[in-house]
Amino acid sequence: MRAALCETLMQLAETREDIVYLDADLFGSSGMKKFAKAYPDRAFDVGIAEANMIGVAAGMSATGKTPFVHSFGPFATRRCFDQLFLSVAYGRNTVNVIGSDPGITALYNGGTHMPFEDVGIMRNIPTAVIVEPTDTTMLRSVVRDLSEKRGLHYIRLKRKTAIKVYEEGTTFTIGKGITIREGSDVTLIAAGIMVSEALAAAEQLAVEGISARVIDMFTIKPIDAELIKLAAAETGAIVTCENHSVINGLGSAVAEVLVQNTPVPMEMVGVQDEFGEVGDEAYLKERFGLTAANIVAKAKAVLARKK
Repeated sequence: MRAALCETLMQLAETREDIVYLDADLFGSSGMKKFAKAYPDRAFDVGIAEANMIGVAAGMSATGKTPFVHSFGPFATRRCFDQLFLSVAYGRNTVNVIGSDPGITALYNGGTHMPFEDVGIMRNIPTAVIVEPTDTTMLRSVVRDLSEKRGLHYIRLKRKTAIKVYEEGTTFTIGKGITIREGSDVTLIAAGIMVSEALAAAEQLAVEGISARVIDMFTIKPIDAELIKLAAAETGAIVTCENHSVINGLGSAVAEVLVQNTPVPMEMVGVQDEFGEVGDEAYLKERFGLTAANIVAKAKAVLARKK
C-alpha cells in the first residue's frame, strides 16, 4: 500500500508543482524516500512534531500548495486535533492527512500506536472527509481524486500488504459505497481490512442458506445514506464491520442513518471500548473480534431479531 502511495504521489508531482509531502520523521515507514529523492524541494521532514506539521501544511495550502502529510494514525489525529480543526478545516485550507496503520494493523507497535478512535476524532470536524481504501487499486484512485478537492481529508492507510479486492482500472466515487456482493437476507457494511472478512463471512453464510449482501463503505464521512437506506429496505438487517472502536466509527455513522430513516435490526463488529496491544494480525483479529466468524455470529444474531 505504501509503495502505491509513493508511486501515485510521484506521478501527480510530475505534472503538478503544487503537490508537496510532509512527514513526521517517518519517511522510511511511509515508503516515501523515493519521492524525497526525486523532489527534494517538495518533501519536508518536520521531525516528531506532528501538530507543527499540520500548521506548516495549512500555511502551504494558503499559498497555493496541495499538501499530503503523514504520521501514524493516533499522532496524525489525536495529537493534532486542534490544528486540524482550526488551521485546516476552520481556516478553509486543504490538507490531505494520511494516518497509517489504523486499528489493529499497528501490530507490534502496540497500544500506543493503535488508533481505535481516529475516525471518531475526525468525524467531529465539520466538512472533514474520511476514507479507508481497501486495496492498492482503490488507494491510487482515492489519492488522485482527493488531490483535486479542497478541504480536510483523512486517509486511513494500512502501510503494508492489503488483500486485493478490485481489478486495476476500477473507478470509485468519494462519498459512494460499493455493493460488491448481492444478497437479500442481511447486509454486511464494511471498510478497510474488514471488507475481505465480510466477503469471507458471506461465503460461510451462503453455505447455510443465508444470502448476505456486502457493501464496501470506504467513505466513512460523508456516509452514503442512500445506499444504507436501500440496503435496509431490501434486506431488513444490517451488520457493520470495522477495524475501529464501535463508538463513533462506521457503525455509529450507519446507525445514525438507520434510526432517522429506515430503522431495522442492526449489530456491530468492531473493537469494544478497549485499548490496543502488541501482536500479529491474526492474533489481534481474534483478540478484538474482527474475524469472518465474528461477522457470521452477528449476522445470525441480527437475523434472529429480524424474525
